[in-house]
Amino acid sequence: MPRYTVHVRGEWLAVPCRDAQLTVGWLGREAVRRYVKNKPDNGGFASVDDVQFLVRRCKGLGLLDNEDPLEVALEDNEFVEVVIEGDAMSPDFIPSQPEGVYLYSKYREPEKYIDLDGDSLTTEDLVNLGKGYYKIKLTPVAEKKVQKSREVIDRIIKEKTVVYGITTGFGKFARTVIPINKLEELQVNLVRSHSSGVGKPLIPERCRMLLALRINVLAKGYSGISLETLKQVIEAFNASCLSYVPEKGTVGASGDLAPLSHLALGLIGEGKMWSPKSGWADAKYVLEAHGLKPIILKPKEGLALINGTQMITSLGCEAVERASAIARQADIVAALTLEVLKGTTKAFDTDIHSLRPHPGQIEVSFRFRSLLDSDHHPSEIAESHRFCDRVQDAYTLRCCPQVHGVANDTIAFVKKIITTELNSATDNPMVFANRGETISGGNFHGEYPAKALDYLAIGVHELAAISERRIERLCNPSLSELPAFLVAEGGLNSGFMIAHCTAAALVSESKALCHPSSVDSLSTSAATEDHVSMGGWSARKALRVVEHVEQVLAIELLAACQGIEFLRPLRTTTPLEKVYDLVRSVVRFGK
Repeated sequence: MPRYTVHVRGEWLAVPCRDAQLTVGWLGREAVRRYVKNKPDNGGFASVDDVQFLVRRCKGLGLLDNEDPLEVALEDNEFVEVVIEGDAMSPDFIPSQPEGVYLYSKYREPEKYIDLDGDSLTTEDLVNLGKGYYKIKLTPVAEKKVQKSREVIDRIIKEKTVVYGITTGFGKFARTVIPINKLEELQVNLVRSHSSGVGKPLIPERCRMLLALRINVLAKGYSGISLETLKQVIEAFNASCLSYVPEKGTVGASGDLAPLSHLALGLIGEGKMWSPKSGWADAKYVLEAHGLKPIILKPKEGLALINGTQMITSLGCEAVERASAIARQADIVAALTLEVLKGTTKAFDTDIHSLRPHPGQIEVSFRFRSLLDSDHHPSEIAESHRFCDRVQDAYTLRCCPQVHGVANDTIAFVKKIITTELNSATDNPMVFANRGETISGGNFHGEYPAKALDYLAIGVHELAAISERRIERLCNPSLSELPAFLVAEGGLNSGFMIAHCTAAALVSESKALCHPSSVDSLSTSAATEDHVSMGGWSARKALRVVEHVEQVLAIELLAACQGIEFLRPLRTTTPLEKVYDLVRSVVRFGK
């Protein structure tokens, strides 16, 4: 018998259908009837027959015709949403799809796999896992390590040994011994009570990264999770069944407890989950729709799923990868601006930079030489002012290797720390199979990624700060020798006047975001956790700063392409003309 899962006013209802010839309208009406049946005030309706509604798929949000037969319009066990006419959305309403649903309507299940062993995950790998390019499987060596680790836990339980988090409570309750018959209940209660985050849920890509990273840490074999449970977690990842994880709530020690608890909550069939097939729905329905069963936690497994720095690190991984990309693009954009402002290439001479051989400075100066006027790539613009009387350029042009260079070195430093963190065991207690014992430590403390991501925000912000000053030079006729605000008919058209204001606003906002989160600490858990990293905010604001850098540099790129129009018919170098052509393929010249 076909069955459909229907979303009505924030509730999910399973509606069986005995006759496939019944229509979409019947399904909507039956779902409303079941919804009203459970409400003491009939859901505010005088009569179900008077309710007007639309029905749409959760996947892609396509509207359905109420007269279409169900067997034609829907697949068995498909998720649909009933939208009641005249409903006002309440502040706590969770829509069936996250923001940017159009990005997920074309989701295709990946065919390729990444083998995880807990030791060799890269930042690029994790970002690609987040984008849904790969499924996950464990290496045989990782499977054996996980099994050996679990044997230690099973022996502890059999021998009734008192061990933190396995046969005791947590935090302040570490001295409270739990009866053997309540050890599984202890783990479920842990996940439920710690699921206390607030804010918007992580978008699917970030939740996928978080889940993949937790799997990689568990694959190291120091967490005590059973291989059976870990494979269930991997099955959920491979089906893209993603828990509702609020972005706020972690203090970054003892690990990212709140977000990781929300991650685990969906896996045990509670709370909300999202998949491309279902949208947001009750976790038990989402798992069932993909042929999966909720995880039944064994002793220690709740703690194994929630203790670690994976929220900080996965968001930090995205931040550092995006920072790497925009740092390379910043050199290209700045080179184009230098051409438009008729700057000189002399400041990028190899001998100058060899005297101050920071790796980033050397790399950036090389990129500028590769992009600007040379025997290999001549520039008509550069040739037009070769014999001008200008001795040197402003710092925003001349000092790009020094300013952009340290941003590149910062990114490299942070990437090294994040890569180490990706492949680190961050649980407590640690399970050492080779020693046959567990040891409590502090690897869950998020200070390493927190400090690194605060540093990343400070370092990468400077790319926007110097870019905004270059935008000012492009727009200011007394500095550029170009029309004011890069527009021919000034006054009639304001040109880039407010685009520059936007860049200035973003840079100013980022200055506040660059205040280090990790310099703060508040004692929690009745002073048991008396120093914390605040790394969750470090990661989130680093991402915000990187986003601002991307936006400011996009404004500079548009301004530089606008400015070059006033130098035509002269042409710049071949590489920079290709950049101009790329921009003009999507943005026309503003007259």
